[in-house]
Amino acid sequence: MSILKFREDGTFKIVQFTDVHMKSGGEKDESTLALMGKILDAEQPDLVFFTGDVIEESSCDDPLYRFDLAVSLVDNRQIPWSVVFGNHDTEGTLPRAELMDKALSYSHSLAQAGPTDMNGVGNYALEVIGRTGQPSALLYALDSGNRSTISHVPGYGWIARDQIQWYETQSAAYTSQNGGIPLPALAFFHIPLPEYHLVWEQELCYGHKYEDVCCPRINTGLFAALVEQGDVMGTFAGHDHLNDYWGTLHGIRLCYGRATGYNTYGRDDFPRGARVIQLQEGERQFDSWLRLADGSVVHEQPEHDPSAIKETLAL
Repeated sequence: MSILKFREDGTFKIVQFTDVHMKSGGEKDESTLALMGKILDAEQPDLVFFTGDVIEESSCDDPLYRFDLAVSLVDNRQIPWSVVFGNHDTEGTLPRAELMDKALSYSHSLAQAGPTDMNGVGNYALEVIGRTGQPSALLYALDSGNRSTISHVPGYGWIARDQIQWYETQSAAYTSQNGGIPLPALAFFHIPLPEYHLVWEQELCYGHKYEDVCCPRINTGLFAALVEQGDVMGTFAGHDHLNDYWGTLHGIRLCYGRATGYNTYGRDDFPRGARVIQLQEGERQFDSWLRLADGSVVHEQPEHDPSAIKETLAL
């Protein structure tokens, strides 16, 4: 298994591919793979993180083969990669555990099935090793589920309370090992938290919001746990293909990726692409930018200031 390490210059770069939506071949699948290859060659990341909907299972002729095409593009380049599943990855007859078994079979996969005595498949933490040979940063993966499992609650799934308890235990253990100081951490999941809606409504954000935040109808408290534990400084979701904004709420940057796949809905003025994340060893911050299909690299996204909008409406 690959070991994640900060580079000699103290950086660690992650490419987030989200909503790849591989289906049954054809021009759109080929365009998706070509785009991913261009981004990997340009960015040369230390890790690739797939944040769900790698495949659209119900539309795949062979789901495991289509999954293989997407992740092999990374694995064959000998780049370490990881994955959390989305609602479309196992929306038909393919069990999550079987898809995870497939993910575990690759040479450079860092995915983990995670504990079997709690909700979800693929809850785990990855360590990024620093110059001392000890963990210097953490990357949490959380399975955000599929659809609601409660009959009278419509909509999408959520990160369950036992998963949150697992995160709190992991976080506390790493903090204790680090002399009581929380390690800088990021969290990756597919379906955005309700706080993604809140941050857009209340805080200064950067980027685009072209569709509603399709978050769960109930709030299980993950964000509160992240704030209380004090280690996670940024979260990364997908799911909403026309949103790519980020904003800071209570000290945590809530970030969308940029939808990667061509086999799903989009906008002509919203090119496919990926979000890039760069950590700096020893710092509780990160840089992030978008790399898009048209070849552009976007470091500065448009500003959305809800307070300015409210002032304008009040005039």
